[in-house]
Amino acid sequence: MDGCKILIVDDEKDILEFVGYNLENEGYVVQKANNGIEAIKLNKVFKPDIIILDVMMPDLDGIETCYQIKQDISINDPKILFLTARSEDYSEISGLEAGADDYIAKPVRPRVLLSRIKAVMRRGTNKNDDKPQVSFGEFTLDWDKYIVIKNGESRTLPRKEMELFGLLFSAPGKVFDRESIMKRVWGSEVIVGDRTIDVHIRKLREKFGDNYFETVKGVGYKFVSPE
Repeated sequence: MDGCKILIVDDEKDILEFVGYNLENEGYVVQKANNGIEAIKLNKVFKPDIIILDVMMPDLDGIETCYQIKQDISINDPKILFLTARSEDYSEISGLEAGADDYIAKPVRPRVLLSRIKAVMRRGTNKNDDKPQVSFGEFTLDWDKYIVIKNGESRTLPRKEMELFGLLFSAPGKVFDRESIMKRVWGSEVIVGDRTIDVHIRKLREKFGDNYFETVKGVGYKFVSPE
């Protein structure tokens, strides 16, 4: 993991120092920010591989910070792990919608932190690098830019939404069961709950319409092209 860049974002100085110390001891290149606005600016300059982001921060919270960072993958597409002391479903659902990859509960335990970081990095970021543009019906997927073009209008998607869209789009009409979707999009090291898939499907429906992503009750989802 030498050379892997990590940005830590938390409004508590003790957390920044503690997490930073443990990561630097493992050979990671670390930068720190104490609020979301500073994190967004640092992301553009530092271009981290991973951002460890506190959920509860003043002014701009972690959910909104994550959302803004994930919306502009022309800069980079970091993996985001939330630091949270909250256990409510709201935090998890909102984080998934914003594009979070995992959660780490406070108080932070160094072994758990390092294990989660390694697990997230093992999921890989390059599995779509060699895919060309793929078209079907009114859709074209551009993997180089993480863009979906529908009827000439393009929309940039966060990484996991793009990968989920791409999986279903790869075989129109085929039903992908939930286990296969989870394994192929999120990998075998998934920590977040089963609702992850449902949240991302809902986001795709909001962006492209309900008719393209069909639920097969008790099984999973499939991509369909309405007549």
